[in-house]
Amino acid sequence: MRTVTLVLVDAAGVVLGALPAFPVEVPYWPEVDDVVAGARERFGADVSVLRLLHADRPHPHGGAVTYLAQLDGPASGVVPELEPVDFRPAPHPRRAPYAEVGGPAESVRWALREIRGLGLGTARNVIQRKTWNLSALWRLDTSGGPVWLKHLPPFMRAETEVLAWLGAVAPGAAPRLLAADGTGRQLLTHLPGEDGFGAPAEARFAMADLLHGLQRRALDDLPLLAGRGVRDRRGGRLREQILVAAEPWLGEIFGLDALLVGLGDRLAAVAACGLPDTLVHGDFHPGNARFSATVPPAVLDWGDAFLGNPAFDILALCDGLEPPEAEPLVAHWAEQWRRLAPGSDPAAAVRLLRPVAPLLGAVIYAGFVHNIEPSEWPYHTEDVPTCLRIAVSLA
Repeated sequence: MRTVTLVLVDAAGVVLGALPAFPVEVPYWPEVDDVVAGARERFGADVSVLRLLHADRPHPHGGAVTYLAQLDGPASGVVPELEPVDFRPAPHPRRAPYAEVGGPAESVRWALREIRGLGLGTARNVIQRKTWNLSALWRLDTSGGPVWLKHLPPFMRAETEVLAWLGAVAPGAAPRLLAADGTGRQLLTHLPGEDGFGAPAEARFAMADLLHGLQRRALDDLPLLAGRGVRDRRGGRLREQILVAAEPWLGEIFGLDALLVGLGDRLAAVAACGLPDTLVHGDFHPGNARFSATVPPAVLDWGDAFLGNPAFDILALCDGLEPPEAEPLVAHWAEQWRRLAPGSDPAAAVRLLRPVAPLLGAVIYAGFVHNIEPSEWPYHTEDVPTCLRIAVSLA
């Protein structure tokens, strides 16, 4: 549950006031389809949510949340009664384009043009589903079925390159990239099935098989992917990235310094396990796969993808499983890599990287915080020290 307040601006960015606070059942801060629907149903206001302004708790989710929203028009023909607010908009260099006044409308106009150009007619329905510092997402219903508009911030744009590559070498393994404009806007096909959050262990074997096939195919294209801007976390680069992310916390987290002192030797031992570097999804938990009993899995959200050790992804795929459930999955994955890389020891790489995976998480979250404006830091500021503490506990 969230209690939502919408501070409204008009198309010129003039602050109009705030709608009265109202409850929203879904607690997750980035999810805004119920927020948009609530503004329309309760107050007759058509809005586009721009960005988070304030939350009454230091980390997600739930609680009292305030967003900035653009009033696109009174659905009822009557401007809703608004409460006065003490808010003055100001520019910020790290604000995503879709979080600016007029940004959502421009992204939707682009998508509608692309849909017409693809011969899909005019979208019958446009629903804003999500907006936060990592993306904005709309569903558009067309004559050919639903498509998705996803707008990425500048630091996540390499996802477009990964999706283009996947579409060429493994059609169906990810949403098909219908169009992209080079600024972070993407038009994507709809994937059938359901998101795999909480999937049982037996359902994850097909995900591991899909992942292995993609990573095996990527071995030949690493220079291409690196040249297209996919993050490089191979060799000593990962160690340096971890040291930078962890340095501010050395005086606060007991045992972190010792873990970092041994990090070089640990990563050298990982390299000696013989697994080749490849394309890594970077957030391969089951919720980023879609599948059903009749639909094979496909993988969403490649924005954290990087070049590095594939064992990071199997560790994420085991998230939420008890050791007796995870061990057969890891063994299955390891056997695939042993066949591809004779003499390698994938299971040893998994053991060695177990505390490194949360260190990598700290790197990823620190990158988010560095690239977003302060009002949206509550999404991620607790994530960096949490990951570092988990890493120490696993070492």
